[in-house]
Amino acid sequence: MDREPHAAEEESLLEAFWAVARRLRHGTRVALEPWNVTPSQSRAIGVLSRHGEMRLSVLAEHLRIAPRSATEVVDDLQQQGLASRSPDPADRRATLVALTEEGLATAAAIHSARTAEGERLFAVLEPADRAELTRLLRVLRD
Repeated sequence: MDREPHAAEEESLLEAFWAVARRLRHGTRVALEPWNVTPSQSRAIGVLSRHGEMRLSVLAEHLRIAPRSATEVVDDLQQQGLASRSPDPADRRATLVALTEEGLATAAAIHSARTAEGERLFAVLEPADRAELTRLLRVLRD
């Protein structure tokens, strides 16, 4: 007996991957709401919390955005009291960016919220499946 394929069976690997990515992005946006930061600002906070004080140009490289865009992100973070700028003692034309104490606390809270969101999303997988998915994603990443 022939049967029509179920819609999920017709979904390609790429479509399934993007659907999961959208779901993760949406969950992350919701998780970030308490801190009133955009995903771009959250990424900048993450980079600064992991790497510490850096030149604005280096932050732009880490974020893979134009220096002008990084300036806008840092402007917003500075207005919220999460980041500060200072002159680079090695080059007075350059500016260093660092998280403030409030920014460091926000970074820790955001990291916890994102981790919890990821755990919630992947909780439906058995531990062995999670390990295999992690392995496969690392292969694709590298």
